[in-house]
Amino acid sequence: MAETKNNQSFEQQMARIEEIVRTLERGDKPLEEALGLFEEGTSLIKSCGALLNEAEQRVVKLQKGQDGEPVELPFDTID
Repeated sequence: MAETKNNQSFEQQMARIEEIVRTLERGDKPLEEALGLFEEGTSLIKSCGALLNEAEQRVVKLQKGQDGEPVELPFDTID
């Protein structure tokens, strides 16, 4: 899958989001640091959402065509 401008894969970004959540759930960070982590997390979530949207657009469904051969259809035509 494509990497973002900061060269982190989707999986790396998700791992960082999970790390941020664990850190914030502990509740032991000063307010300013917690806010910075929250902002980083929301930015990563937005980036992951964009990557997922891109992946969704690339998904195709194979279906039998009129001649019996497989035909690729865009994701949004899936029943």
